[in-house]
Amino acid sequence: MKKMVVPVLAASLTLSTFNAAMAAPKEEGKIKSVEFIGMDAPKTDQEKNNLMYTRASVKVTYNDGTKKTVPLSYETLFRPGDVINGNTAGVTINAKGEIMTKANGKPYVSSAPDMNSLMKVPGLPENTYYLISHYESMPKNENGLENPGAMSLSTVKMDPATGKLTVVDIKPIDFSEVHGIWKPCAGILTPWNTHLGSEETDPDARAHEVNPTSSAVTNFTKNYYGDASLIGNPYYYGHVPEVTVKADGSTKVVKHYSMGRMAFERVKVMPDNKTVIYGVDSNPGGFFMYVADQEKDLSAGTLYAAKWVQTGTENGGSAKLEWVKLGHATDQEIEKLASTLKFSDMFEVTDDAAKGKAEGYTAIKTAANGKKVEWVKVKPGMEKAAAFLETHRYAAYLGATVEFNKMEGLDFNEKDNKAYLAISYQENTMLPEPTAPVDHIQLPKISAGGIYEIDFKPNRKTTDGQKIDSHYVPVSMAGYLMGEDLAAPDADGNTANVDKIANPDNVIYSEKMKTLFIAEDSGHHQNNYTWAYNVETKELSRILSVPGGGESTGLQMLENLDGHAYLMNSSQNPAYVGYISGLPSFDEKKNKK
Repeated sequence: MKKMVVPVLAASLTLSTFNAAMAAPKEEGKIKSVEFIGMDAPKTDQEKNNLMYTRASVKVTYNDGTKKTVPLSYETLFRPGDVINGNTAGVTINAKGEIMTKANGKPYVSSAPDMNSLMKVPGLPENTYYLISHYESMPKNENGLENPGAMSLSTVKMDPATGKLTVVDIKPIDFSEVHGIWKPCAGILTPWNTHLGSEETDPDARAHEVNPTSSAVTNFTKNYYGDASLIGNPYYYGHVPEVTVKADGSTKVVKHYSMGRMAFERVKVMPDNKTVIYGVDSNPGGFFMYVADQEKDLSAGTLYAAKWVQTGTENGGSAKLEWVKLGHATDQEIEKLASTLKFSDMFEVTDDAAKGKAEGYTAIKTAANGKKVEWVKVKPGMEKAAAFLETHRYAAYLGATVEFNKMEGLDFNEKDNKAYLAISYQENTMLPEPTAPVDHIQLPKISAGGIYEIDFKPNRKTTDGQKIDSHYVPVSMAGYLMGEDLAAPDADGNTANVDKIANPDNVIYSEKMKTLFIAEDSGHHQNNYTWAYNVETKELSRILSVPGGGESTGLQMLENLDGHAYLMNSSQNPAYVGYISGLPSFDEKKNKK
C-alpha cells in the first residue's frame, strides 16, 4: 500500500483550480498513464464514523513526459431526505404515483442508495444530464407491510469551468406498468444509452404457494396497490428492468422476462451488444449468459448457465467453464406464463429424500427452500416455463453449477478480452460439501472473498453440442485479486487485512486508466472502502473511505463527460449519493498539443 505523498502545492488545489490546470496546458499532449496514490485507513473517530472522504491522489503522466499530481475529493450530490426543488430525495411511490408516507405525513425515505447512471440524453440543454439512482431498500411500512423499492431520476447541471455537478430536480420513476420494482441493486448504462437495473431477490414461489396470504410478495402487493385483498405474484419479480429516458424527463420501463428470474446483481452487455453476462447475488447461485436475437434488443434471446469444471485451488481457485442451454424465449411469452402459472404447475417436488430417490426425482440445492436440498421433477411441457421463471432450480436440475456464494458485480476489459467478477465471500457452498447433491466447487475458505478473472472465446458449443452464437463466451475463471483473512482481529477490529480488498461488491473497469475500481460491502473491515487496481502495474490503492457501518455502492466511470471525468460513488447506511472528482478527463481536444 502506498501512503499518500502529495506536494504541498498540489494538496492546496481546489476542484476549480485543478480543472483549470488540467484544461490550460495544451502543450502537455495526450495522457499516457494514470497512477493512483492511495490513502491510509481511517485513524481517528471522526474519520472512522463521520466522514465519507478521500485523501488519495492521482498522478497523470503525459506523452511528452510531463507529470501532474492532484488530490481527489468526494463531492456529495445529495443525501436521501434532502429537499430539491420542492421534492424529497429517496422516496418511494405507490401504483397510483403517490408518495408513500408515514402516519405523521412524512415520506418514507431510503437509507440505501445504490446504482448510478449519469447519462447524456439528446435534446437536453448543454451541460445538463439525467441521473438514475437505485434505492435498494425502504424502511418497513408502519402497517407491517413491505414498502416498494424505488429508482429516482435527477436533473443534473454541470459548471463547465470547474466540472462541478449540481442536482436541480429529482423525482421517482414510475414502475406501475411492470407491477412495481423489487429491491433494485446494481446496474449499468447500456451502449445504447438506456439503464439496465436489477431486482436483487427472486421471491420463493414454492414457499409463497404454501402460504400466499402472508408472504413477502403479498405484503408488497397489498402496500403497493393499497388493497388488502390482493395476493402477490412472485413471478413478477426477480428480473432485469430497462429504463429509457427522453429529453422531457419521461421514462419508459420494461422488465426482461426472457433473461430469466433470479437475484440479479449487475449484468454486463458485451461489445457485440447481444451477449450479456450476469452477476447473481444468491447464496448459493449460478453464473449465467444471455445471447439476444438482435443487437441492442433484450426482448428475446437464449439463456445459458455455466458449469464449473475445477482445475485448481490456489489463490481463490480456477476452473474451465462449460455451458448448459436452458432455453430460448421472448419477454412477451414468459410474462404471459408468469401471469398464469404457479410453482406446482411446473414442478413436482418433495423434501423426502427416500421418496425422491425411489420415484426418480433430481436432488438440487438453491437459495430457495432455505438452501435445503429439495427433490424435483419438471412436469411435461413445462421446460420453458421452468427455465425462465425458476431459473436457478432449472439450471441445477440440468446439471449446471449452483454453488457460487454471493457473486456480485462484474465488468469487462475489452482490450484484454477479460472480465472481472466479484465473489464477496468464498464460503459455504464454494467449500467441499461431501453430502451435497453435486459438489463442483471445492475450494479453501476465504471469508474476505475476492475478484476473479474470466477469459472468453467465440462460438463455443454447449454441453450437448449446440453452437452458442456469440464471440464472448466465458471459457475459464480464476482467482485474480483476493482478500486475506486474519487469524485474529487487528487493533481496530478488522478481521481481514486492511490493506487488501475484503468482500468486494460493485466493480467497474476504466479502459483509459487501465484500472479496476472496487467497492466493498464488508463485515471484515471496520470501514468499507473503494479501491483502484491498475491491471498492468498491479498497484492497489485505497481511494475512498465510507463511514462505519456503511457500504460503498453505485460505481459508474465517466472518462470524458463534456471535458470532465467522474467516478460516481454512493454509500448505504449512512446514505450519500455523489462522485469522486479530480480525475483527469480523456478529452482529446483538451489534451492534444
